[in-house]
Amino acid sequence: MSDDQVQVIDARLLSKHYGRYTAVDAVDVKIRRGEFWGLLGPNGAGKTTFLRMITGAIAPSSGSLRVLEYPVPAQARPMRRRIGVVPQLDNLDPDFSVIENLRTYAGYFGLSGPDLDTHIEGLLEFAALESKRDARISALSGGMQRRLSLVRALVNQPDLLILDEPTTGLDPQARQLMWQRLRELKSKGITVVLTTHYMEEAQRLCDRITIMDHGRLLDSASPSELIKRHIEPHVVEVYGDDAEAWHLGVGAGLADRSEQVGETWLYYALDEEPLVDALKASHGISYLHRPANLEDVFVKLTGRELREA
Repeated sequence: MSDDQVQVIDARLLSKHYGRYTAVDAVDVKIRRGEFWGLLGPNGAGKTTFLRMITGAIAPSSGSLRVLEYPVPAQARPMRRRIGVVPQLDNLDPDFSVIENLRTYAGYFGLSGPDLDTHIEGLLEFAALESKRDARISALSGGMQRRLSLVRALVNQPDLLILDEPTTGLDPQARQLMWQRLRELKSKGITVVLTTHYMEEAQRLCDRITIMDHGRLLDSASPSELIKRHIEPHVVEVYGDDAEAWHLGVGAGLADRSEQVGETWLYYALDEEPLVDALKASHGISYLHRPANLEDVFVKLTGRELREA
């Protein structure tokens, strides 16, 4: 069987119930070796519960789950030796230096010796942390701490890497560097599972994306296929104090569909020319013409209702 046919994660009718509440509802997920897979959903969609079942932290209520060909949770312990996890919140040891954090974590896997030292030096270079090897965690920026959390998860050279919102709270420069490092891991063939609230991040990095809500999987495909499947290719945003009046007087019939979000009108069109021409002829109207993106898909499938964490 070729690598791209091997199932690193194979979940069948996987469910998790807490009393009458269903966090994950009979989902089927298959992730191939070497795939960069994104799991998207609003707060409370069931993503964290799904990840906790994958790592063996909690047991499913029903269904079957195999991770790296191990039945989980029955053989979660040996499975966990072959995975790396970057949690949503950093849990680095503040009393240790950068290199002490890496060496201590390696000790959990029984790793030591010259080969480990060479591997750690490579990880420090990969994370651009060579100059911070002896620094305490409190001396690191948020971006440095996230990069350290990433390479710590690579200490055991995992076959599967799980990233839970790895760039939350990072500034644009730090996020771009993290994306660069994740692309490098992707090029090395590591299987990656990503959850994120940054749609651009998912669209740029993932081979395939699954959108989840209320414990169920809504759709799964490559980013480009999801966009093509659910959204017209052109989106025009008309915004500002005059947007509603312009919509009622001019724009209402110029797109395949439209919706109002606050002071902004969104127009979705197969052919954008009539809409853009009308806007150009309307002086003083603010607008943005852009291609459809993954955020449009996400909002269409999960709604615009605000979800609390």
